[in-house]
Amino acid sequence: MSSLKACHCCGLIHRLPELSDGESALCTRCQTPIVSPGSEASAEMSASRTAAAAFAAFVLFWPAILLPILSIEKLGRHHEQSVLSGTIELLNTGNYFVGGVVLLFSILFPMTKLVLLLELSCLQLLHARHKAATLRWMEHAGRWSMMDVMLLAFLVMLVKLGSLVHFNFGPAVIAFTGCVTMSMIASLSFDPHSLWKDTTA
Repeated sequence: MSSLKACHCCGLIHRLPELSDGESALCTRCQTPIVSPGSEASAEMSASRTAAAAFAAFVLFWPAILLPILSIEKLGRHHEQSVLSGTIELLNTGNYFVGGVVLLFSILFPMTKLVLLLELSCLQLLHARHKAATLRWMEHAGRWSMMDVMLLAFLVMLVKLGSLVHFNFGPAVIAFTGCVTMSMIASLSFDPHSLWKDTTA
């Protein structure tokens, strides 16, 4: 008995026969694997990995933005700053554009991405008909999530200021790095096609 399957990569529709153990199907156009025995178990494993990495990133997200990320000493004055407090200070001093950019792209969008990844991979609190909209929102949030860019900007800034001020990394740097790493692992592990395995015939 054959079935119709679309390639996840290029969208070409194939008529697939039943596959026995050890057999798999490749797209005739782009050679992407379409289906293989045990693919359902593989999809569940992918969802578990995504959920674990996203949960770890979500837990690390809060110390990353709340704990001091830098301790700077200049001319005898000591100053500590976290990502969130630095953003609030930018807004309070009238730097609305820079503060708004940091708030959106380094706090709100990354948090939204992690929450939606958790929803899609394990929580499933929303109705099945909202899966497509949730996936689109997650992809948009992920596209504008720039915690890794901010981490790189911090490192570049410290290299440039190294001869002018004395600084120490705060505990948030470890959480920040771990959060970025876990978020990337969750994104790489996430298989959007597994969302429809229960709704396809």
